[in-house]
Amino acid sequence: MSDRIAVVGAGQMGNGIAHVFAQHGFQVTMIDVAEAALSRGRESIERNVDRQIKKGAIPAEERSAILGRVATSTSLHSVRGAALVIEAASERRELKFQIFTELDRFVEPTAVLATNTSSISITEIAGRTAHPARVIGMHFMNPVPLMQLVEVIRGLATSDETMQRVLEWSRAVGKTAVEVNDYPGFVANRILMPMINEAVYCVMEGVGTPEAVDTVMKLGMNHPMGPLALADFIGLDTCLAILEVLHDGLGDSKYRPAPLLRKYVAAGWLGKKTGRGFYAY
Repeated sequence: MSDRIAVVGAGQMGNGIAHVFAQHGFQVTMIDVAEAALSRGRESIERNVDRQIKKGAIPAEERSAILGRVATSTSLHSVRGAALVIEAASERRELKFQIFTELDRFVEPTAVLATNTSSISITEIAGRTAHPARVIGMHFMNPVPLMQLVEVIRGLATSDETMQRVLEWSRAVGKTAVEVNDYPGFVANRILMPMINEAVYCVMEGVGTPEAVDTVMKLGMNHPMGPLALADFIGLDTCLAILEVLHDGLGDSKYRPAPLLRKYVAAGWLGKKTGRGFYAY
């Protein structure tokens, strides 16, 4: 198994994916169009490694080796030589199509192209490439260094070889891979997002405050985090985008995004990253 990995996108998910691969001995190139995003991504990795050391999860003497395995670049040409490329850009269909069209020209013939999309069709993304058999979904959970699960999503043309290689890589970085098929939202978000959406409806209809809704779910259902706090953590714009994929792809009114969620996104209240969502930060 090659130890060269490329991650496209240096945001919360991208830097988390780069972190776990570097932690497990892989050479990682983290790619983003903006130098500032790469700097923020690198700082995030450093903070998270320091947090792991403080908790005793990794020895302090491994810090420099882990950080030394993460290179950065603003050019997609840097994917050359990577055995696995993981796209972790924003959850926007056209952006992902564009990235995969370009990646297909630069990567090695034997490379696997994975997308960290949380809802967009793997088959559609693969259709933008000349080699759809090597395209697959690797949906990591947030925060990546802490969460155990990776949803591995097979597109219509994904080969058995591609699937097996991705399962091996997932195990190599200490994750539990669960194989699912290519339907809108896959498993995780097909179940999670309607719950978040229903929590938003409860607030919108005056059934309860955000604090009340979250307390019921934490203490009554034993959830570690309430659905509205989780939505703020994920980003309300991302939640809305996933619900729109579910609503468009499955055609069922039960996935219709709550009007209050649309209103918050229109106002720029996107959650923790903007300082305001259902809670103030």
